[in-house]
Parts: sequence; C-alpha cells; structure tokens
Amino acid sequence: MPRIRIDAVLVQAVIAGALSFAHLHDLAEAAGQDGWKAWAYPISVDLLLVAAWRRMRTTADNRAAWAWFVIALAASLGANVATAGLLDLNDVPAWLRILVAGWPALAFLGGTLLVHAPTAAPEADPKPAPVPAPPVAPATEPDADVTVERAPEPAPELPAASSGEPAPPSAPAVTVPPALLDHARKLSDVHEAATGARIDSATLRARLGVPAPLADAITTQLA
Repeated sequence: MPRIRIDAVLVQAVIAGALSFAHLHDLAEAAGQDGWKAWAYPISVDLLLVAAWRRMRTTADNRAAWAWFVIALAASLGANVATAGLLDLNDVPAWLRILVAGWPALAFLGGTLLVHAPTAAPEADPKPAPVPAPPVAPATEPDADVTVERAPEPAPELPAASSGEPAPPSAPAVTVPPALLDHARKLSDVHEAATGARIDSATLRARLGVPAPLADAITTQLA
C-alpha cells in the first residue's frame, strides 16, 4: 500500500481554501443568501478562478481569461477583507447586497465564455514535398568521328620500251588510314563475336561505306 506523503504546499493550499471558502460563505449569508445558497457562492467563485487559470495556461495570449481571473480574485479577496472586521455583517450596505445577488449571473457568463472561447484556426496543410525527378542516365559518349580519306590513285605505269607486247595494267595500290583500319578492326571483332566468322569484304564495305578497292585492302590487312 503506497504511503501518503504530506506536502507543506498542499496543506497550505487546503488551509487557505478553507478560510477563503468560509469568508465567502459568511459574506453571502450576511447579504441575505441563506441556507444552501450561501454555500454555493464560494464554490462559484473558486470554479471561476480555476477555469480562468486553466485558460491562461493553455492559451498564450488570452486577455479574456486574465480579465475573468482578476474578477474572481477580486471577489475572493473582497470577501476576505470585508469579513475581517471592516464591514458590519449585521448591517450590510445595499450596494454589496446587489453585488452578491448579481454574482451568479456574472459567474455563469464568465464560465461560459471561458469554456466556449474560440480556439486558434488550424494551420493550413503544408505544401506537398516536390516529387524528385527520375534519375537521368548518363549520356554515352558518341563514337569518334571516322573520316574516310581516299588515297590518291597512282599514275598508270608506262609499258616497258624493250617489250614488244604491252604489259597488263597492274592494280593500283590502296593506302588504308590507321584510324579507318582501327575502326574496321572493331567492326570485325563485333561481327565475329556475333556470327562466329570473320567479316567479308562486302559486309565491311556496307558497314563503312567505302569503295570496293578500299574495302578489299582493309579485309586483307585484317586477315
């Protein structure tokens, strides 16, 4: 069973509340509120104090809560001071009787306004986060431009003077540029990997777009 710990602040609050409760009851009874009505006045004042205090704690800037808190505190302090011998409880003035009689309506108005006070408007929905763009594949480097250079055709050889019959014309020599030869070798490797056979002159000529003599010379050097 947990032990009850006595707190000095709690004891002080109970004593202060009981004294304030008794003073409010005595003042209400002296002002003509007898029976259970005199006991209801202290409860009404204390409940208004609690409602205003809670409203001040939940709302940062609430002037209405402060105003009703001051009104309820003034009613409590006024009863404590009035019953301390400064006021003849056997001959209560008319204005005090009017204040005590009108207090229930004032307390009901304050409690209703505190409970049903408008709350802050809800914050607007935040803007949706932008959808990230899909990743862009890195651009592949274009193949190096291959320039096909046509070798100059050699001049035809003159027939030998000592021979009586003309010699048959020999095929002109074709010079293959190194860059074109390297590109043709790549095409040949790809063709051989795909078909299992070396590339022929006709296929190489179609791939490179070169004349037949140049394609034949390249095929010869690739063999």
